[in-house]
Amino acid sequence: MFYQAQARFNKNADDPEAAWRFGLACFDWADLAESNSRRAEIAEQGIAACRQALKRDPKLVPAHYYLGLNLGELARTKKIGALKLVEEMEGEFKAAIALDPKFDYAGPHRSLGLLYASAPGWPASIGNRSKARLHLRKAVELSPDYPDNWLSLLETYLKWGDKAAVQSQLASTQEMLQRAQKQLTGEAWEASWQDWQRRWEQIKTKTAEPTPKLESPRHKR
Repeated sequence: MFYQAQARFNKNADDPEAAWRFGLACFDWADLAESNSRRAEIAEQGIAACRQALKRDPKLVPAHYYLGLNLGELARTKKIGALKLVEEMEGEFKAAIALDPKFDYAGPHRSLGLLYASAPGWPASIGNRSKARLHLRKAVELSPDYPDNWLSLLETYLKWGDKAAVQSQLASTQEMLQRAQKQLTGEAWEASWQDWQRRWEQIKTKTAEPTPKLESPRHKR
């Protein structure tokens, strides 16, 4: 997918759709990169492509969204300078929300919520639990049958040590996953389902109540 999108972009550099689709491919490919240098190289290509698309069409939602995601991949490779990238990510996700909050199954809200949840708090950075909770819940509200929205919310609750919030949502999340398995089918979804199932099992394991140990019975004399 990456090389196909790259070839199409190289042949149609002035086509905003070809540019943002290459940005999407760059994000997916960078996320799998095994080294920081390779991740940065790929992410920078995606950033450049999305910026080029936005020059042609400043209101192109996918370009804002995938620009934000590629900035995130680049930020993963840096210690110094990551803060500026985080602030840019925030701006791009907010722009996407303003234009189309439901894009990619409420992806702009989901991504912004995860950003607020993972970034250091003030004054070091923009991290904010209240904002994270707001946007992650909004993603669930806008696209309730998309597994990543629920899993991201529950994983964030666990990160904060709020097992009670997770346990209260386990049954509804299980029902959602069963519905989604009937809707999101085919080869295109196989990798996503492998990831979602792994994360779901981890969530259940981390929230499981410990089984009380039985005391050994004492023999009567």
